[in-house]
Amino acid sequence: MIKNKEDLKYFLTSDVKRHLGGAKPSMKDWLLKNEWWYIYHLLYHLRHVEYYTNCNGITILNKLCYLYHFVLYKRLSFKLHIYIYPNTCGYGLKISHCGDFTHIAKGVTIGNNCEILPGVVFGKKNGPSVKTIVGDNCSFGLGARILGTVRIGNNVTIGANAVITKDIPDNAVVGGVPAKIIRFKFREFGTPET
Repeated sequence: MIKNKEDLKYFLTSDVKRHLGGAKPSMKDWLLKNEWWYIYHLLYHLRHVEYYTNCNGITILNKLCYLYHFVLYKRLSFKLHIYIYPNTCGYGLKISHCGDFTHIAKGVTIGNNCEILPGVVFGKKNGPSVKTIVGDNCSFGLGARILGTVRIGNNVTIGANAVITKDIPDNAVVGGVPAKIIRFKFREFGTPET
C-alpha cells in the first residue's frame, strides 16, 4: 500500500522495471500510439490515485491532485478496457498488452511482481464482494477468470481461459475449466526455476 512519496516512487520504478527493462515511454511512443505509452500512463495515474487516497493530510491541493489523476486514470481505463480498483495490486505489476476487458474488483489483494494478460477478470462487476488473495510472482494467462473467494499461493502460473473457483497452493501450474493443478514447479540443485 502506498503511504508516502518514497512508496510512490518505489512502486512506479518497480512497475516500469517489469516493462521493457525499465525504459519509460518517449515522445516517439506517444506519436506512434504505442501501447506501452498508454499502459505506463494508466499505471502512473493509478499509483497516484492510490497515493492521494491513502494520504494523511487532506488539503485542497491534495483533493485537486487526486481529482486530476482520477479523471485521467478513468479515461485511460475506459479507453484500454482495463479497470484495476485502487489499492489492490502490489509493486511490480506487469500488464502485458491491451485488448480484451480486464477487471480487478474491489476486494482483491494481488501480491508483488504479478503479470496480467488481457481478459483476466477477478470477481463480478456488480456481484457480491469477493475476498480473493493472490500471492507474489503470479502469472495470469489470457482470459483467465477468478470467481468467488479464493486464495492463490506464491509463484503460481494460471493458463489461458482457466476458471479458478477454489484455492491453489504455492508453486502450481493450473489450467482448465474448472481449473485443476497440472503440475508443480520445482528447482533442482543449482539450476534456476524455468
